Amino acid sequence: MATTQTPGARSAGKKAQVKRDQPEQVEPGQAQPGQARSGPAGRKRTDIAFLVAQLGAYAAERFGERAAALDFTRPQAGLLRLISREPGQSQQAVARRLGTPPSRLVALVDDLEQRGLIERRRNPGDRRNYALHLTAAGEQAMADLSQASLEHERAIAAPLTPAERAQLSKLLGKLAAAHGLVPGIHPGYRNLSEKESR
Repeated sequence: MATTQTPGARSAGKKAQVKRDQPEQVEPGQAQPGQARSGPAGRKRTDIAFLVAQLGAYAAERFGERAAALDFTRPQAGLLRLISREPGQSQQAVARRLGTPPSRLVALVDDLEQRGLIERRRNPGDRRNYALHLTAAGEQAMADLSQASLEHERAIAAPLTPAERAQLSKLLGKLAAAHGLVPGIHPGYRNLSEKESR
């Protein structure tokens, strides 16, 4: 038995067919079916981890250039900084603090000692160990590196207001603490290669 449709019913049926054939319209920032949800302006939730890694690599390279201009590698600059802040530690204690094998640290210490920047002094509490201290030349080198670090900090944070800098520093410090990172110690020392220690 034949059936007839009213013009309105036929129109509704065509609209339903078109809707089935066309992809679903998605608002900006809304996830497509089966995709991870994005934040404002299409940013993904993985942005924080990536941006921290991206900026970290960029900042490390730029500081490496500033340190190289003063004839230091990044590991050497970091070691001078640690000895400057915590003088009198044994070589073994410094290696533990940095999380690097003592054998890797020996080459760094030897090189800086030969340049007259650090010295090993007998530890009064343990005659078997030597305490590490900066020499007068080491203090001057550290002052130069500190100035380079300050200029580096200003250059990296230049686009931010003072309030934004303070907020970012606080948030990054919170993340670093939550992940067990030692304040002031670069985790790269854990994987310091023989080449980098020279």
